[in-house]
Amino acid sequence: MVTQPVRLVAALVFCNTFALGAFPVLLPDIAEQTGYDDVALGVLAGAFGFARLLCDLPAGLLLSRYLRAAVLLGAAALTSGNLLLFSGHELWMLVLGRGLYGAGHATLLLSVLITVSRFAESSGHAFSLNVVEFSGMLGMLLGMLLVAVLPDGWPWQRALMLASAPQLLGLFLLPGLLRVVGSGESAPPAAHLEGEADDPARAPRWHELISLNRLTILAWLSGFVLAVAWAAVGQFILPLRAAREFELSRIGVAMMLALPQVVDLCFLLPLGRLADRVSRVRLLGVILLVLALGIAAMAFGSFAWAMLGCALFGIGLAAWMLPISLLGRPSSPRAAALRVSLHRTFVDAGVFFGPLGAGLLAESGLLWVAGMASAVALLGVGVALLAHDHLREKP
Repeated sequence: MVTQPVRLVAALVFCNTFALGAFPVLLPDIAEQTGYDDVALGVLAGAFGFARLLCDLPAGLLLSRYLRAAVLLGAAALTSGNLLLFSGHELWMLVLGRGLYGAGHATLLLSVLITVSRFAESSGHAFSLNVVEFSGMLGMLLGMLLVAVLPDGWPWQRALMLASAPQLLGLFLLPGLLRVVGSGESAPPAAHLEGEADDPARAPRWHELISLNRLTILAWLSGFVLAVAWAAVGQFILPLRAAREFELSRIGVAMMLALPQVVDLCFLLPLGRLADRVSRVRLLGVILLVLALGIAAMAFGSFAWAMLGCALFGIGLAAWMLPISLLGRPSSPRAAALRVSLHRTFVDAGVFFGPLGAGLLAESGLLWVAGMASAVALLGVGVALLAHDHLREKP
């Protein structure tokens, strides 16, 4: 059963991810129309993750006390960033706009994740997370397809502006979401989860709030390598390979980028149900191994292998929210915000370093290193998760 707050935040995420899906499709057009080299393209693409990285912890601390204010700030930053991208012509303006968009996306996404942690039913936590992820992936897919059908002669900024139009619909959802979040009527009881209520006399320590252990570290590493793979290969290497090596048009690039999203949508909700019934650690480990194969095929394979890699990549993307479900569900808003914001810090570090590192390596003729490192890292973390699950089951 999906609660009303989860439905509202899922709709909000859907409206705000059209532009996120459109941007990588337009990356070859940006390179052609602006003349930027691969390093500049890496900086522009990486500004999104860098801004999110800077904002994660401050936003997490803010929304632990002022969730409604964080939602409003996130929506305002998203809108401001897109306006700069639409109107900017100098590289610094585009980077600033992309950064503002990233800061808004980080704040809004953290608010969404905290809302799910606080208001979703305990028996369907992983499923509720995947409902939100399903909405985001559907928005990204539609953003890709919308850009694909626009005339090739359009400037990239005009195409991005049209793809971002659904973001305006998200603004109409804010009043209802703020009322529901402020009421707290659907919040879980404070005592039945982990006994971490905000009692001033108790004053829990930081390591208690974070619940730092081997599983937490593996969850952080999983988020980081997933983000690196998505940003470096899925958002940078793949669109450039599609345009330069496979000589695809904008609609061809969009179709290739859309394939992982379609597969992701097919697997997200069944995977969320499965994760609530089996070992989430083992499931995540298996999926990371599948994703490692997909990344290798996308980065190094021929066109046919790259298409197969896109399908495997989509299966891997369906596990995007699984690391969060490994962090537990603390009843204290402070603990929930701290755990999720720290996890998002690792994720956004990967989103930042992925395209930036790929751009620097491409300029040096070493782009293959980015694909190889992503695949090996996914393989290593996947094996570590399976080993942890095996050791935990030993008598």
